[in-house]
Order: sequence, then C-alpha cells, then structure tokens
Amino acid sequence: MYIKEIEMVNFRNYKELKLEFNEKVNVFTGENAQGKTNLLEGIYISSSGRSFRLGKDSEMIKFGEKFCRVKVGAVKGDSVTSVEIAVGESEKGIKIDGVKLKKANELFENILIVVFSPEDLRIVKGEPEKRRRFIDRELSQIRPSYYSDISAYRRALLQRNALLKEKRAAEMDFDVWDSKLSEYGTSVTLKRKDFVEKINNISGEIHKKLTDGKENLEVLYESDSLSGDKTLAEMLRENRKKDILRGYTETGPHRDDLVLKINGVDSRKYGSQGQQRTAALALKLAELKLIKEETGEEAVLLLDDVMSELDPSRRRHLISRLDRVQTIVTCTDPADLAGAEAGAAYRVAAGELVGA
Repeated sequence: MYIKEIEMVNFRNYKELKLEFNEKVNVFTGENAQGKTNLLEGIYISSSGRSFRLGKDSEMIKFGEKFCRVKVGAVKGDSVTSVEIAVGESEKGIKIDGVKLKKANELFENILIVVFSPEDLRIVKGEPEKRRRFIDRELSQIRPSYYSDISAYRRALLQRNALLKEKRAAEMDFDVWDSKLSEYGTSVTLKRKDFVEKINNISGEIHKKLTDGKENLEVLYESDSLSGDKTLAEMLRENRKKDILRGYTETGPHRDDLVLKINGVDSRKYGSQGQQRTAALALKLAELKLIKEETGEEAVLLLDDVMSELDPSRRRHLISRLDRVQTIVTCTDPADLAGAEAGAAYRVAAGELVGA
C-alpha cells in the first residue's frame, strides 16, 4: 500500500496544504521547527487516530484557530481508502470513506504505518513505558482487538487504583475490578507475548546483517504474570493488602517490559550507544516485515530526522531497504540520503512547501 495524497487545514503550523506523494521515496528537507515533523504527524494519525508524539489532541490545532482537519488518501490493493480526522477544541471525529466511525478500533488496519524517530532510537535505554508503547502501537495496527483489550484494561486499572485509595472500599468491589483486570490483562499479556516472539525472530536476523554476524540480538517479554504458576487473578488477590498500602496496583501488564540482550548481555543496562541504536533500528525494520507477514500489505515507512543520528554503516543499511516500501523522510541535510532511489523532494519553510 502507499499514501496517495494528504490535505491538512489548520494543522500545527500549516494553514492549508494539499499534496500528492510519490509511490516510493518522498524527501522533505529544511531547518528545524519549520514543520517537517508536523507533516509526518498528520500522515501518521490516519493510521491510529493518535499522534506518535506525546501531548493533547488540541495541541495539533494551529494557534488562534478552533479546529484542524487532516484527510489522507491511500491505495491498498485495487482500492483507495480515505481517512479524515477533525479535531475541535472539545471533540474529535473520524471518518473512513466519508462514514463516521462508532469505535476507535475500526480505524486500524486501514492505513498501515511504521514511524521511526529520534525518540525511537532511545527506546532500548529509555524507561519501560516507551517499550510498552512500542508494543501497543504496533499490535493495535495488526490486531484491532488488542486495542479494545488494552483500552478496557486501562479503564479497569483506573477504577481499581481509585478504589485502593478509598478507606472503606468493600471486598466485593475489589472482586469486580480484579475480575475485569484479570480478564483483559491476561488477553493483553498473551497477545504481547506472541507479538514479541515474532519480533524476536525477525529482528534477530536483521540485527545479524547489521552487525555482519558479530552480534546476536534477543528480544524477550518480561511479565510477572508469566513468570510463575499463579494466574493474574490470583496475584491481584494475593497482593491486594499491599496495593492498598501503596495506593496503586503493582501487578499486571502495565508493569511489563522488554528485555533486549546482545550476545546474552542486557543492552538496556550495559549496551553501548551504538549497540542500543542498532537494536532499535532492527526492531523498527522488524515491524515492517511483521506487518507484511500478518496483513499481506506493505506498511508505509516514516523516517523523522533519524539519518543524521545513524552512523554511515547503519544509514546505508536503512537506505538499501527504502525501495521496498513507500518512504516519507525528513532531514536537514539531503546528503544524509545519498544512495537513496530518486523520488519527490520538497523543502519545508514555515509550514509551506517549496517545490510542491
């Protein structure tokens, strides 16, 4: 599949933009803070309804305006899919081919996107929440039912944590939320485990090529609810008194993590910066391959200013794969893309494109 076109109105620093994309490589250059990442963000939200950046939806609205709108057209097989997202000061609407969605997970699987940003380069050494977000983001694209499970789990977790702070909470109330947490949490954990096992196999092979066979990458799912012979429901009940004293739920998939080992050593703690970046690159390239295997469709690759962060060897390896999928890339120096297949090229300045 590939992104055919985009329309943006009042999105970040773009007043109005309409653009058609090349089916292969699309390059956007320019100085920092001119709108390159904003463009990628507009494309990305068509896949999940959310930004790959942290922040509120309202922050996507151009300063001084009351709404923003993004419409993305994508070619998938023999059909064209249109996704339109409008964000107001207090509401948000999503349409597919002009029909308003009733549930957020109906958006997934329509436009498949993998984004690779400088923040992702730090996924290995960053806090566990970054690695959980990596899993959740990609699993939701491949399996929309996962998004429903993780959303239901988070709602139940909020309710249980609120209950833990109540001095007169009844045992019966805890039983209700423990049951829900266990039901959705177990589903989340099992789907994550399956996803990580597949990512481990694919990223391991990619990592070997990146390091000329000198290093082996192993990606493992770290979860309390999978480490023993007790179910999540049993663990929640057993830890209830301790959770009341703490005021929050200690056990569950919201505490899980990924372990990334290079030649048997935990790279989160002991890996060099180069090793950590190589592992992050292998994970992102593995995402592309897994999406193809699971859905039969090629995902669109968004590269947000990562070329300058990679050394020449890793940069060449990434560039060598750009002709396999549609790639939309931002950079400050076009020389960082030396060797990439020629496609469309634009310069971004103050929310406008030069050469469009």
